[in-house]
Amino acid sequence: MGKKCSEKNSIFGDCIQTVFLCLFPDKDIIYICPFSGALKGKVFITNYRLYFKSSDADSAVMLNVPLGVICRVEKMGGASSRGENSYGLDITCKDMRNLRFALKQEGHSRRDIFEILFRYAFPVSHGLVSHLMHCISLSNPQVHSDDCHYLFQGLPNDKWRISFINKSYELCDTYPTVLAVPYKATEEDLRKVATFRSRGRIPVLSWIHRENQAVIARCSQPLVGMSGKRNKDDERYLDLVREANGTSKLIIYDARPNVNAVANKATGGGYEGDEYQNAELIFLDIHNIHVMRESLKKLKDIVYPNVEESHWLSSLESTHWLEHIKLVLSGAIQVADKVSSGNSVVVHCSDGWDRTAQLTSLAMLMLDSHYRTLRGFQVLLEKEWISFGHKFASRIGHGDKNHADQDRSPIFVQFIDCVWQMTKQFPTAFEFNERLLLTILDHLYSCRFGTFLYNCESARDQHEVRLKTVSLWSLVNSSNDIYLNPFYTPESGRVLYPVASMRHLELWVSYYIRWNPRIRQQVGLHVGVHNVMHASTLSRLANLAKDSPKKCV
Repeated sequence: MGKKCSEKNSIFGDCIQTVFLCLFPDKDIIYICPFSGALKGKVFITNYRLYFKSSDADSAVMLNVPLGVICRVEKMGGASSRGENSYGLDITCKDMRNLRFALKQEGHSRRDIFEILFRYAFPVSHGLVSHLMHCISLSNPQVHSDDCHYLFQGLPNDKWRISFINKSYELCDTYPTVLAVPYKATEEDLRKVATFRSRGRIPVLSWIHRENQAVIARCSQPLVGMSGKRNKDDERYLDLVREANGTSKLIIYDARPNVNAVANKATGGGYEGDEYQNAELIFLDIHNIHVMRESLKKLKDIVYPNVEESHWLSSLESTHWLEHIKLVLSGAIQVADKVSSGNSVVVHCSDGWDRTAQLTSLAMLMLDSHYRTLRGFQVLLEKEWISFGHKFASRIGHGDKNHADQDRSPIFVQFIDCVWQMTKQFPTAFEFNERLLLTILDHLYSCRFGTFLYNCESARDQHEVRLKTVSLWSLVNSSNDIYLNPFYTPESGRVLYPVASMRHLELWVSYYIRWNPRIRQQVGLHVGVHNVMHASTLSRLANLAKDSPKKCV
C-alpha cells in the first residue's frame, strides 16, 4: 500500500486525505511542453493527482492535474521507436489540454506510471468506486433543500402544493424527493401522468413569478410514438398548469429541432400535438448532446496547444460553438420573456435533464436576482441541475476509462459559458465573479467534492455521497471574498435580457485557452489556487517517498 497522508499537512495545502502512490526518483521523465519544449523533471502521483516539477531552474514548469481530469492515457511509441522523446505517455484531459511525457526505452520504464495512472484515474472501471470520493476536512453546510426552496418562493399556495409522492424515488428515480405540482392534481393523477412521460419525469414547477404567478415547469417528452398515442390524464394535467395562474394559453417550449422531435417518435417519444388544447408548442432548435460534444472537440483542436491565428474567425465559426451558445441563450430569453409577461411555460427536451436544465436555470437567472447572488447561484445549480438529475457521471465520465462513450457531452460547461456571457453583458448584475465559474468547472472534473458525482439524487443517496464527501460550496463559502464581484450592484426587480447575437457573444478565452501562457499573460488570468504550489512541495514529497515503495498499487 502507499503511504496515507493529509495533503493539507504535508503536501499541497488543500485538505485532501490521499494515499501517496509513487515517486519515480530514478526515472528521467521529460514533459514535452507545447510552449517551452522538452523539460526534464520529477513526477509524483497520489490517488488524487499527478504532479510534475521541472528540474530546470531557468524554465520552471509545474503541473498539478487531478486524476479526475484525465480522459485518456495512451502509450506513445514502442521498444523499437526511434527519434528523440518518441517513447512515453500521451494523456488527454477533459479541461482543454493534453500532456505528453517521454521516458527512456530501457526496462519498460513507463509501465509503472501507466498502470498507476490507468488504475486511479479510472477507478470506476477497476471496481474502485470508493476512490471517487476524497475525504476533505471542511465543514459541509447544506445550501439547498427542495422544501426550503419552495417555501422561499411562497409555496405552497392555493394553486400549487408540495408533494412527497417521490420520497422513496418510486415515481421517478431521477427526480428529487420533493415536488411542487398543481394543487388540483391528486397523487393518482401524478402516477398516471408519469406513465406517459419519458423516464417518469412529469411536469413539475421550477419557478413561480411572485407577482403574476406565471410558472416555469419542466418535464420530459410525452411518449406519443409512431402511432400518435394520447393520454387524457397528461392533457388534463398540463391544463391544470395553465389554469394555475389563469393564463389563456400554456406555452410549451420543446428545446429540440422539429426534425429531431419527429424522429424521436420512432423510439417511442414525441411531442405535444393539437390534442393539447389551450397550449402552443414552440421548437427552439437546440441540438443534441452528440452535436455539442463534436463542437467542443473542434474548438479544442483550434485552441490547443496553439491558437490558429491565421484563419481565426473562420476556424472559430467552423466549430459552431458560439452558434450553439446563441441558440441556448435565445431559448432561455424566450422562456423568461413569456413568464415575465404573465404566461406560464413548460420546458422539455427528450428526457428533460440536459437542454431543459440549461433553459430553466438560465431563464431563472434572467428573471430572479436572487440567483445572481453567490448563495443564490449555488441554490440554482443544486436545484435545477443536481436535484433534477442532470447526468453528471455519464456526461463527464467520472472515473470511467471509456473515453469514446457516446453519453459524454459538455452540456454543463455550455451552461456555465452562457452564464459567463451574461456576466460580460451585465457586469454589475452578478454578485459572483469569473473565478467562481472557473472553480466550478475545475471541480466538475476533479472529483474532490461530492457535488457533481453520480447522475441523480437516488444514486447519491445509495452511495452515501453526503456522508462520505463534502460539497464544493464548503470551499466557496469558507473563502467567499475571492469569488465576489467588486462592481456588483443589487437590483431586485430587474429582468436581464442578454443580446443573443453573434456580434455580442465572445469566446471565453480565459477558460478555453487558459493553458497557453501567452494568452494567460494577456488576459491577466489567475488560473486558480489549485495551480499555485508551495515552493517546498518537491522536498516534502521526496521525504515522504523515502518510506514508500516505488510501486504501491
